[in-house]
Amino acid sequence: MDIVLTLVVKPGSPISLEDAISVAVDNVCGENPSTTHLSQGHAADLMFGAASIEAVKQSAAYHLNPLHGLDWCVQSAGKNRRKKMLIADMDSTMITIECIDELADFVGVKDKVSEITEAAMRGDLDFESALKERVALLKGLSTDDLAQCYKDRVILMPGANTLLATMNANGAFSALVSGGFTFFTERVAKALGFSTHRSNRLDIVNNKLTGEVLEPICGAQSKLDALNEFSHQLDIQNDDVIAVGDGANDIPMLQAAGLGVAYHAKPKTITAAGAAIRFGDLRSLLYFQGYSDAEIVQRD
Repeated sequence: MDIVLTLVVKPGSPISLEDAISVAVDNVCGENPSTTHLSQGHAADLMFGAASIEAVKQSAAYHLNPLHGLDWCVQSAGKNRRKKMLIADMDSTMITIECIDELADFVGVKDKVSEITEAAMRGDLDFESALKERVALLKGLSTDDLAQCYKDRVILMPGANTLLATMNANGAFSALVSGGFTFFTERVAKALGFSTHRSNRLDIVNNKLTGEVLEPICGAQSKLDALNEFSHQLDIQNDDVIAVGDGANDIPMLQAAGLGVAYHAKPKTITAAGAAIRFGDLRSLLYFQGYSDAEIVQRD
C-alpha cells in the first residue's frame, strides 16, 4: 500500500521542516521515502510503502506528536486524496469565536454560557439539551443585537478564505454545517463562498429572541446526515469528502468523511478524527490534500 505522510510546520516553531522530515524518515517511513516539498520550509509530502496504515499512524503519533509546532497527516496515496467536497463546522473552526458565548455577553451571562459550551464541546453534556439551556438565557435579545455581534465579534479563522478559494477554484462543493445559528452561518457562508449552509434556527417574534430554538436541532446526527445527503446529491463517495471541526458534536461527521480533521480541537475529538491540526491554520487542510503553494489561491 502506498502511504503519504504530510508534515506541516507552523512558522516560528522550534522545529524546522527538515528536522521533522529527518525524524519521520528515521522512525516512521523507513528508508528512502519520496519527498515532495509543498511549501518551502513549511510543508512536505513523504511517500512510501507500508503494509498497515494504522500501524503508520500509531508510529507517527508516538514519534511526531512530541514535536511542538508540527502537524501531520497519514493517508492512502490514492485517487481520492484531493476532495470533491468540504464540510465544515463554523464556531471555533471557520470563525474564531463561539457565537452563542458572545451573544450571552450582551445579556451578562457569558461566563455561565461559556462553561456550558465548553462542556458540550468536550462531550460531557448532551448537545441538544445544552443548546436549549443556553438559548433560554438569551431570551429578549433583539435581531439588532445579533447583527451587532456579527459586525463586532465574528472574525474569520486564518486560512479560511484561502481554503475556500482554492477548493472552489478546483470545483469542490462546500457545506457549512453548524450547531450554531442560521443568522451567522448565512453570513459566514456568503463571506467565505460556501456552496450552502445548515444550522439551528432561533425562534424570533417581533425582532426579539423568545429563548427557544426551533426543531429540528442541528447536532451531531444532523451533521452526519448532511454529509451523506450532499454526497448522494453530488453522486460522490464519502472518500471524496474532507470534514473539519473542533467539538464532540463533529465526531460522527469527521469519522464518516474520507479525511476527517480535528481543528484545534478537544481531546475527545482529536482521538476520534483521522488527523488533527494542533498548531497551524486552515491552509493545512490544503497541504493534507497535496496542494502546493503554486496551486493554492492565496486569499488571507
